[in-house]
Amino acid sequence: MSPVFPLEIFYDGSCRICSAEMASYRKRNHEGRLLFIDISAPEFDPAVIGKGREELMKVLHVRDAAGQFHLGIDAFISIWESFPPGSAPRLLSVLVGFPGINLLARGGYHLFARNRHLLPRKASDCRDGSCRMS
Repeated sequence: MSPVFPLEIFYDGSCRICSAEMASYRKRNHEGRLLFIDISAPEFDPAVIGKGREELMKVLHVRDAAGQFHLGIDAFISIWESFPPGSAPRLLSVLVGFPGINLLARGGYHLFARNRHLLPRKASDCRDGSCRMS
């Protein structure tokens, strides 16, 4: 099911890889089809969208304009579909739609999502040598 734009992207801003990925999308978001919400920010209230912070931290969540949530790889596919036809992200959305590639992408993302807390956090989230774990 194709998403209805704009998309709200609920991402972990304390994760270096997640932040870098969102920064690359932000630079190419010329039509304003993507809205970025950092769920690690202290002012973010997950109750507003009816989800818990712990649930949101497990996998990438995207909510489209129709209120439909897309999770994990489906969230990425939704994001990539927001880019113009013929662009690299749009082609990636098609490629990841193929069954074998989709299965590999889901498995790879699942491993990343489960273990990303082991990766170094952003320096701003570290104090006295210990980093905040989400």
